[in-house]
Amino acid sequence: MKAIRIHEFGDPKVMKLEDVPDPKPGSGQAVVRVKAIGVNPVEVYMRSGNYPRKPTLPFTPGLDAAGVVDAVGDGVKNVKKGDRVYTVGTLTGAYAEMTLCDAHRLYPLPEKITFQQGAAITIPYATAYRALFLRGHARAGEWILVHGASGGVGIAAVQLGCAYGMKVIGTAGTDRGKKLVEQEGAHHVLDHKAAGYTDQVMKLTDGNGVDVILENLANVNLGKDLPLLAKKGRVVVVGSRGNVEINPRDAMMRDADIRGMSLWNADEAELASIHSALVAGLANGSLRPVIGKELPLKDAPAAHEAVMQPGAYGKIVLIP
Repeated sequence: MKAIRIHEFGDPKVMKLEDVPDPKPGSGQAVVRVKAIGVNPVEVYMRSGNYPRKPTLPFTPGLDAAGVVDAVGDGVKNVKKGDRVYTVGTLTGAYAEMTLCDAHRLYPLPEKITFQQGAAITIPYATAYRALFLRGHARAGEWILVHGASGGVGIAAVQLGCAYGMKVIGTAGTDRGKKLVEQEGAHHVLDHKAAGYTDQVMKLTDGNGVDVILENLANVNLGKDLPLLAKKGRVVVVGSRGNVEINPRDAMMRDADIRGMSLWNADEAELASIHSALVAGLANGSLRPVIGKELPLKDAPAAHEAVMQPGAYGKIVLIP
């Protein structure tokens, strides 16, 4: 089979499409014939070597894929050959024509969801779900502010918030992105490049502020987030690309919390709960992954460059 291999950490050019042996399932494992692969910023950080979790070289990157079960090992009961599934992590990497997985990390892909959409579920939607509900403790009726709402995690958070009965404010930096956020259900859409957009947040909430902020770029926004919080408000940091300076008094005045969130910290029970909820949302239509760009697997370097550009619009996927 063909797979992207990385033999040294570095820029996107270190990713090479190579021939590798087909994976074989062991006990409790399954092989998935991959139809689509999700591209996430975390894979960029891993490829570059600038991430706390450094894979052993050489490796095939990627965590999110969707496809059809090709073979199962002994003791596997939750999936069978021919099932449509999406992956919650892989053992051999997702940027490939086939991938080996722990069978309990495979979830059914509803018929109404395409393989491309299936590849856009795990990192974006599980991150948004855990950030909003398990770390942010968001509740129906609360105001939430989603920064970078036109990207994969942002769209997931908008859809989840709306489905759960929250009042959702989403920000984006392009007209195209703002239109997408509005189409996906946000009650209010703001341009985070416009001067004074934070004043609009306070006006929309009658001066009370928002209850939860999902922060995708904390190094830029965290200092501006804290004054936007209601009393006992929570900022959940899911992304940052550097350091930031804040005024602690902005948190003190509101009994506010800054909460970090990494999907890596979710245990098996948490992941099972998260994905049970996500599968239900996919099946009933309240969750609808948006695909912004499709590229062939050989263009993985271009995909890594694109996923880090500003003006995010949906999910970038690779097609084997």
